[in-house]
Amino acid sequence: MSRTTRSPPGAHVKADFRVNPVRPQAFRSKRLALMFESRPVVPRRRVDFLGGVVHVVRQVKLLQRHRPIFAPPKGGKERDVPLPESVAFALAAHPKRHPAAQITLPWKTLDGPPVTASLLFTGSVGLALDRNRFNDRVWRPALRAVGVETGRDNGMHALRHFYASVLLDAGESIKALSEYLGHHDPGFTLRTYTHLMPSSETRTRAAVDRVFEDDEPADDGPETAQEGS
Repeated sequence: MSRTTRSPPGAHVKADFRVNPVRPQAFRSKRLALMFESRPVVPRRRVDFLGGVVHVVRQVKLLQRHRPIFAPPKGGKERDVPLPESVAFALAAHPKRHPAAQITLPWKTLDGPPVTASLLFTGSVGLALDRNRFNDRVWRPALRAVGVETGRDNGMHALRHFYASVLLDAGESIKALSEYLGHHDPGFTLRTYTHLMPSSETRTRAAVDRVFEDDEPADDGPETAQEGS
């Protein structure tokens, strides 16, 4: 928007209004932000809907006898994880059915200073989510209901591996994936998930096929090289 300035007294001032179209993605992001604005108990500082980022700043850990504490994220460092739009809408709708709860826990050790945080996901009685209890009462019954074995390989940690496999299959780099998962070293990520990466042979075939797709025969192809030898 621009306006004409320094007009003489009594002169007609013209206003030049330019309307910039709003991209659908920006519109949806603003809609998400407005949805969360009405939920003051939700930690909006940790979920950036306009930027499409989740700021991972703490985790709930269980120490001796399953006693919960707040602690730094995996690897001891905070990180930013991209927030897909589909997940953002689900996350924004969740507090309407299950309001966030203010939880106070000791920081890092059982006798650490108390820290209060607003948690989106809590247990049935409004306490910090206990992963062991969740596994016993929710996760494993769900697996049995669909005929999936409930061994260690199919624990809740499998969701983390699924996330990694989806990103690798889409062509995300090991370095970026390492940062999103909170690994200390991209080499560790590579060793852990190398079997999930598309084979180099498959990528090579696809790359060359894309170059020559729908192209007319060229004068510098294999036949030309053979004729000149």
